Amino acid sequence: MAWIVLTISGVLEAVWATALGRSEGFTRVGPTVTFAVALVLSMLGLGYAMRELPIGTAYAVWVGIGAVGTVGWAMATGQEPASLVRILLVGMIVAGVVGLKVTH
Repeated sequence: MAWIVLTISGVLEAVWATALGRSEGFTRVGPTVTFAVALVLSMLGLGYAMRELPIGTAYAVWVGIGAVGTVGWAMATGQEPASLVRILLVGMIVAGVVGLKVTH
């Protein structure tokens, strides 16, 4: 169960990071509310997962999922350029996260 919650929390990290960028310094209500809700839920899930998983592993997986989700969304929506090199580098993050899960 901890891994499922951690994965969802990682996705929520990507949500709050994206919303933070779109909030324009917390001047836009919708993205600001999305940021706050996703941030709280993401942190609660990370804290829950850390009750069963080692802190280093849980944090690295959480950050990895959030980073991949954030950059993946940005590339998919055209906010950041997509290139073969960037996609391969993101793939290396995914490989690291999977490696942490497999070796746990």
